[in-house]
Amino acid sequence: MKIFEIINDENKSEIGVLLYYKKKKEFIIELREDLDEWTAPLLFTKLVKNKVFTVPRDLAYLWVKERIIPSGRQNISDILKTHKMQSYDEMKFLEISRGRCSQDSMYIKRVYELPEYILERRKKLVTECVVCENHVLLCFFADGAVKKIELEHLKDVDGISKVLRNEKLYQSCQVGTGGYSVTFNDSIDIPASVLYEKGMSIPLSRNDFLCFARNNILDTTESCVLLECSRQNLAYMVKQEQLVPVKNDMKGNLYLKGDVIKNEW
Repeated sequence: MKIFEIINDENKSEIGVLLYYKKKKEFIIELREDLDEWTAPLLFTKLVKNKVFTVPRDLAYLWVKERIIPSGRQNISDILKTHKMQSYDEMKFLEISRGRCSQDSMYIKRVYELPEYILERRKKLVTECVVCENHVLLCFFADGAVKKIELEHLKDVDGISKVLRNEKLYQSCQVGTGGYSVTFNDSIDIPASVLYEKGMSIPLSRNDFLCFARNNILDTTESCVLLECSRQNLAYMVKQEQLVPVKNDMKGNLYLKGDVIKNEW
């Protein structure tokens, strides 16, 4: 991850920080909380007015695009050659221009540590997300909080109605870049701040779930050892629905230890 301060050249004040995730080629912008709709970049005034200071990846990308040479420019191949670039790279062009734009007085400066206010915000980023039944997400956060979120309560988030209507889209859920969101099909995002605010806290920790997975989920070999049977015997139990896998795999299934033990009775 690369870190850049966003600075207003008029008064040398820091506006916020631009984060660039190189592998995903995605941007996130963190704004200072002392900004208002008059001091914030024009593109972000609506967010700031609503007290939202973490700019999502799509809007952050628009801010970047405003400040670099467009990929469709007629002489782009000559420009790439001049800068010894083999392909179009938004971040490279942003660094070359230092993020300057004719529309405002802002520029970026490379730094190597996150400010304290961002470190504090990052405590509420998502670290894990589990898809549950009935469109309920189980989210784990960096500060140790574990929360359940019903998507029915988030219908005001863009795209969630599509997720509720499409089970395959719902099952595609995963943690977004940097933990700043959970994303469906890498196109519909729910910000981590919304999940944290709207979620119902569960009095369990991430370690509780890790202990459960470590001690209560068995693979095929472990199940055979516990039952003192062959793989063929185990496959027969599955076929007869005496044992139901929690996950099927070509190399072997996973089972709940309690379900395996029941076949000893």
